[in-house]
Amino acid sequence: MASLYDDQMRELLKQPVIVRITTINKEGYPHTVPIWFMLDGDDLIVFTERTTAKAKQVIANPKGSIAIGGDPIGSPCLLIEGDYEIEDDPDHAITSRITYHYDPEHAKQWLESWKNDDFIILRLKPKRVIKVS
Repeated sequence: MASLYDDQMRELLKQPVIVRITTINKEGYPHTVPIWFMLDGDDLIVFTERTTAKAKQVIANPKGSIAIGGDPIGSPCLLIEGDYEIEDDPDHAITSRITYHYDPEHAKQWLESWKNDDFIILRLKPKRVIKVS
């Protein structure tokens, strides 16, 4: 199966930039928050605590999206839509990968402060990629 991403898109998705993750709340409205992410194959992965609104919303409705780019004006921007899957991260292995990707200088301290947190991974399985700019 061919990738949904061309080379330019894949390069953008490898950058440690803040993305906007959208889930659907119980009233059917979008719930969008900024978050760290990583590209994993063609999937996009984020970590969050099990008790967050976004985690509960994914359990109720796996549909959602991640938006990346658009800053500065005219730079590439993508909206990636798909279905989320939930994975446990008991040893914080994926959380660690993402944290070191974003903040290698302080990752050890972040991870130490989170050592007792119950993180899960939200894995967006892309179905459609919209090139916004």
